[in-house]
Formats: sequence, structure tokens, C-alpha cells
Amino acid sequence: MNNNFQKDSLVSTAERTLKLVELFLNHSEGLTPQEILPHLGISRGALFLLLRTLKNAGYLEQSERRGRYRAGSRLAAWRTTSSEFHQNLMDAFYQEVRHHPCSETLLITVPAAPGVLTLAQVESRQTVRSAYPVGEVIGIPSPAEDIFQSPPAVSVLRNGYSLKRSNEIIELALPVCPDGIHPQAALLLSAPAFRWTEETLVQQWLAELRALAARLSYRLGAATYTPYQVQQPGQLPAEAPLNPQEIRRFLQGPWTARLACLRPDGKPHVIPVWQEWDGKAFYLIAWRGSLWAEYLLNNPEASLTIDEPWPPLRRVSARGKAFPLPLGKDDPQLNDLLRRLSERYLGEAALAPSTEQIQQVFQIIPETLRGWKGLLTAQSPKDEVTAP
Repeated sequence: MNNNFQKDSLVSTAERTLKLVELFLNHSEGLTPQEILPHLGISRGALFLLLRTLKNAGYLEQSERRGRYRAGSRLAAWRTTSSEFHQNLMDAFYQEVRHHPCSETLLITVPAAPGVLTLAQVESRQTVRSAYPVGEVIGIPSPAEDIFQSPPAVSVLRNGYSLKRSNEIIELALPVCPDGIHPQAALLLSAPAFRWTEETLVQQWLAELRALAARLSYRLGAATYTPYQVQQPGQLPAEAPLNPQEIRRFLQGPWTARLACLRPDGKPHVIPVWQEWDGKAFYLIAWRGSLWAEYLLNNPEASLTIDEPWPPLRRVSARGKAFPLPLGKDDPQLNDLLRRLSERYLGEAALAPSTEQIQQVFQIIPETLRGWKGLLTAQSPKDEVTAP
């Protein structure tokens, strides 16, 4: 009798644990205990014991002490073992890297135990270069492991990358996030150490690799690219304005804008959108079924915010009225705009969406436009600038 009871209890605990794992694998945004309880049918005390056990083992994580629980690095590794995910990731990587100017070896890696697994690699053409066996685990310490660490190191949260140097090699790793927030792969640059210093490598390649990691994330389904969605202030300079050239350079990156408009009931509506800035106006594409297109047609007042979650924390904000442009599906201007946006956000090798998928194109000529970087302080400028 006692043995049967113990067996039933063990089976029941195992079933609940597996059901809990399935819940987190299917909810990348995370879950609260209140959202979990109806699925397991156990007491709050038993649930918190189970959550604490999985958290201590690295299968779950919390960004705040009483915040939502999310899949940790060990559980995230389960999600990335599917052959379909691997294939999609490798296809996107090889297509992107063909058009990338990097002179050193680039790899795409996923979490493995122990270390990280090399899924794909494009070797440098230089005589002395880094190279790894594809399909094998990198056993030596790699900055890619830092990308998957739970919780991430403060330097990774602050900078959005990890950099390591040994006697032979120097490596730079950046997160690839199919949901825009949680890393499921890492883009890794590896080079002989004699060719670079840490400073020159970051200066030369960080911006290019960051844009590449963002495009890979978009192609895997991300609506925006904000790894970890956490900013650590660190020792950053006080806020300073961006000049028009700096604003244009920043807006040329593959960074989505957050569009804010008003619903008919007066409540705000915020959604990430692709944007193009030509120095005078923003151009936005609304895909078929986009509610925000109807909202702007009803009330053209709109604002845009484009920012980055890493130093130097550049941000651009604009306010103005959105005007629909009379561009038909066969209009060369529409095709050119769609091609430019597709190349910037998805890469040159990606198949551009059809103009049939477009509901409306809007132009926003800012009434106010402001760009700045750094942290807000009591001495920081706060006045908006009227757009020229």
C-alpha cells in the first residue's frame, strides 16, 4: 500500500513537472504563478516549491524577485534542439553572411551542455584564421556561453554583447532572439588575437554584427530587437543631443519604431513598425489587417520612438500627422520602398513581401523631432526641438 502510494505520488509529480515545462516552452513571454495554477491543480505552496526547484537548477529565471517566471538557459536549450529551428536559423545565417563584409570567421551557435553547439560557420579567407568543427560543441570557454547565462552578467545586459580574449583568439558574441527578447542563438565572430585589440574589434565590427543579429532575429519571427529588455545604467555619460547627421545614421539601422496613435475610443495604441527616414519625413508600411492604419485614417496625430537598449542609448522621438500616400500596388515608388525596407530589416537575400500584402503607406513629416543619447540627469536638456 505504502509503495503504491509513493509510486503514485512520484508519477503525479513527474506529470506536473512535465506539464509545467510544456507551459513555459509555449509561453516565451513568461507566466505568473496565478496563470500557472489552473493548469496544474496543486496548492500554491506546492507550486512555489516546484518553481523554486526549477529556478535553482537553471530551467527557469525571473528578471525581478516577484516578476514573471520565464524559461532559463537550460530549458531554452530544449526549444532550440528542433531540426526545423536549426534549419531555419542556418538558412538565414548563410543567406545573410553571403552579403556581409566581415573579414573574420563568423559562426552561429546554440546552447548545449556543456558549452555551445556550432550550427554553421563561414570561415575567413585569410591564411591565418579561426575555424571550428560544425556540428560539435565548443569546449573551450566562449563568449557565446555568456549570451545564454541566466541571469546574464551585468556587462552583457549593459552592452548587449560579450567579448573574450585568449592568447590565440579574440571572440565577440551577440544574441539572436526569435521573440526579440530572449536569446536562443548567438552570433559569434572569432579572429586570431594577434590581428586585433578588444577596442579595435568592437569599433570595427560591433555595429555591423548588431545589425546582422537583429536581421536574423526578424527573419526568425521577432517583431523588434531588444535583447533581455533590461538596461543597466553603469557609468554612462549624461544625456546629450544627437545632431541631424547622427540621427540619420542611427535611423538607417534595422531598428523598428514604436508607433503611438489613438483608437476611436480615445485610448492609445502602440505597435512596432518598420520605418524609413529620408531626412525630412518618415515612411511607414501598414500590412493588410493592420488596425493602426484605420486609426490613423480616423485621427492622423501620431508619434514615433526609435531607441536602442545598449550604450550609448541613442533615442529618436518624433511627433506629427500621418498622411496616407496614394501609391498603388504597381507603383514603382511603392516597390522601391518595400525593397529598401526588406533589405534593411531582413537582409539582401531575403524574399521581399508582395505589394499585395500592403494595406496603406503613410508619411509622417515631424512637427517636433529630437535625438539624444546617454542618461537623463537633472542637467540634461529637456526641451523638444521643432523639426525643420
